[in-house]
Amino acid sequence: MRTLVHLSDLHFGCVDEALIGPLAKLVTQIKPDVVVVSGDLTQRARTEQFKEARRFLASLPSPQIVVPGNHDVPLHNVFNRFFQPLDKYQRYITHDLEPVYVDEEIAVVGINSARSLTIKSGRVNEQQIARSHAKFCVLDAHITKIIVTHHPFDLPEAHDDQEIVGRAPMAMGVFANCGVDLLLAGHLHVSNAGNTAARYKIGGYSALVVQAGTATSIRRRDESNSFNVIRINSPNISIDRFTWKPELAAFTVSTTESFQRTANGWSRVTITPIAY
Repeated sequence: MRTLVHLSDLHFGCVDEALIGPLAKLVTQIKPDVVVVSGDLTQRARTEQFKEARRFLASLPSPQIVVPGNHDVPLHNVFNRFFQPLDKYQRYITHDLEPVYVDEEIAVVGINSARSLTIKSGRVNEQQIARSHAKFCVLDAHITKIIVTHHPFDLPEAHDDQEIVGRAPMAMGVFANCGVDLLLAGHLHVSNAGNTAARYKIGGYSALVVQAGTATSIRRRDESNSFNVIRINSPNISIDRFTWKPELAAFTVSTTESFQRTANGWSRVTITPIAY
């Protein structure tokens, strides 16, 4: 079994400081095999914000798979936005914009979806998807294959389709070909889990999509701060959502969802209550 902690949308420069210490302590106690951070480490891509994010990441266990988000690209400095969009991110967070972690049970590939030409939206390109395919296609079938981006490939209900990462249909066709199991993302500040079967009609295939809320930002969008703990025991995956409880000054489990790989991809497992 492998355990992933999935954090997103930290937004240093616009955080609730009361959450930082308890969050780092809890993540350390969970003892994850991998910590995933799906973008927007800063609010406005400023030097001090990246330094704060770096200090926070240093307080968490390793290995870490971290990808940038649209807020990690400078907004007001036009020169940096177009000519050095992720210079500070690479200086203070990681030089590797598309990190990879592989062991005997899981493979996690990060893809940078942040772009200079868009203020909010994101895109992936054919070269990025081809690289991820090449990394996955040499792996044994039993290994659970995971993609991490900031912008999502699928959406919870009542969200605008424009929030989906650009070129998603192209990417999903390749993901189906190499058997990608799990798509982790952020961006929406909304927690959600489901599969891609409704949006992408790919015979015999659906990926599990897990959306993380904002772990630490005060920009909560009507949802409490939260993060995910994902436990992978192929062919089963369970997702615990930890939500901040101000009255306890702690993150506690608010929901647990379970999924199983079937002949048609990932499906939710319905637990029938025991009658007494």
